[in-house]
Amino acid sequence: MKDIELKLICELIRNSRRSDRQLAKLMGASQPTITRTRTRLEKEGLIEYNGSPNLRKLGFELMSITFGNRSKQEPDAKLRVQKAQDFVAERPNLIFASTGIGLDSDRVSIAVHKNYSDYSEYLNKIKQEWTGLMTVTGSFIISLSSDNIIRPISMKYLAECLCKEESQ
Repeated sequence: MKDIELKLICELIRNSRRSDRQLAKLMGASQPTITRTRTRLEKEGLIEYNGSPNLRKLGFELMSITFGNRSKQEPDAKLRVQKAQDFVAERPNLIFASTGIGLDSDRVSIAVHKNYSDYSEYLNKIKQEWTGLMTVTGSFIISLSSDNIIRPISMKYLAECLCKEESQ
């Protein structure tokens, strides 16, 4: 990745609302260069624009990280993938789902919930709809109203990490 591309990605993560003119001035590049680079990065899928909302202020009290294991029975892979896509599509509060490995699990999901009842319903749906395909091995519940949140969810920390790597 070119130096200017990484710098631009870092700056857009920090604040994507800045104009190409502002970014060019900040980065010491021409505005047309920034515009071309931004357009190319967008087309290549290296940049997506998302806000980092305050989940608590939006009414979410909890975040859950739920772990599971795929069943040893091997149902049709296409059916399993379609079922997973349907399950995720029906739950906009499910913000991340993937395969992986760790904590004696090979599946993980991250979701936000209005309250404990909402979380409990979510967990029950997983257990009901995935019977025979996956078993839930555990869940970690995070209170979004805690005074002990040391670092809230934000991509700006990633920008700091990327920019630190770039300067080394």
